[in-house]
Amino acid sequence: MIFDSVNDLMEQALRDRIFPGAVLLVGRSGYPVLFKAYGLANRFTGEAMTRRTVFDLASLTKPMATTLAVARLVDTGAIALDQTVGTILPELACSDKAAITPRQLLCHQSGLPAHRLFYMMMKSISPKMRKAAVLELLKTVPLSAPPGTATLYSDLGFMLLCRLVERVAGCPMDRFLADRVYGPMGIGDLFFIDLFSGTRSDRTFAATELCPVRNRLLVGEVHDDNAWAVGGIDGQAGLFGTAEAVFDLLCRLAKGLRGVPDDALFSRQMLGQMLYGETQRSFTLGFDRPAVAGSSAGCHFSADTIGHLGFTGTSFWMDLKQDVTVILLTNRVHPFRWNNRLRQFRPMIHDRIMEQIGIQSN
Repeated sequence: MIFDSVNDLMEQALRDRIFPGAVLLVGRSGYPVLFKAYGLANRFTGEAMTRRTVFDLASLTKPMATTLAVARLVDTGAIALDQTVGTILPELACSDKAAITPRQLLCHQSGLPAHRLFYMMMKSISPKMRKAAVLELLKTVPLSAPPGTATLYSDLGFMLLCRLVERVAGCPMDRFLADRVYGPMGIGDLFFIDLFSGTRSDRTFAATELCPVRNRLLVGEVHDDNAWAVGGIDGQAGLFGTAEAVFDLLCRLAKGLRGVPDDALFSRQMLGQMLYGETQRSFTLGFDRPAVAGSSAGCHFSADTIGHLGFTGTSFWMDLKQDVTVILLTNRVHPFRWNNRLRQFRPMIHDRIMEQIGIQSN
């Protein structure tokens, strides 16, 4: 399949400085039909983007890490989706967070607000004590709505899920995912970077921002400031990976839902709730759905589509009905975060891809 017009649009985006570089992967029936790198991974060094470049996936952490960790604990009977967090985290038992459930957190219906600058509040706390301190900060944050009554996209909800996972699993979430999810699935290029370990990966990373908080260019270091403050591993951000690894994981989840292979890591019931969910909700368990109007997925993806966006310029959309997956990883925040023209470009490139495949909305 020839994607000349898609390539033309990607090259035009480089000329228009919508992003310095990108990797685009389009899949059909479990196989890539377009997989190409464009532009630069780092403007300052001139390093070219490649198909193996590792990206800070930002909020793709929510569906591709935190959600899967919770799903694994549910499938093994360690927790229940409708169990209250106050029974798992006793610190919250007497707070207004006690009745929140993992299901509400995954569907962004916990009532927790979208964001707080916790990293600013933890400057005087020893770095290795900050992760525990976040739970106390979450405890004191006023709810924006009673649990289960409103949908509000929330980083804080996934920060709470991370602490829930780690309490039940008895280990850091990155280790649990490596040992119990990514490892058994054979996926090696999705990982967190522990900033407190003193070691650094020798992989090639897409650079992100000249960070005004840390006063340096971020390369292979989580962009999200709240995740950075706790060492790089959290529920709302921190996952790194390649486009191929993202595609591989999504394909495995879709195959598991169809019962292929028979030894899929997640139950079909859990996969159904993650990939389809309830039609009246804006989010499935951990995954986003395209908006009815003005979606970043454009006009041609069906209602049976899940995906997510990441602040650093990352995204994926997987149409389960039409069997099309589009993964667009960019470094649009490099070198500064105020370049927001990717917002207008995303629907354009998704429409162009679908039209070239031969799929158009009625």
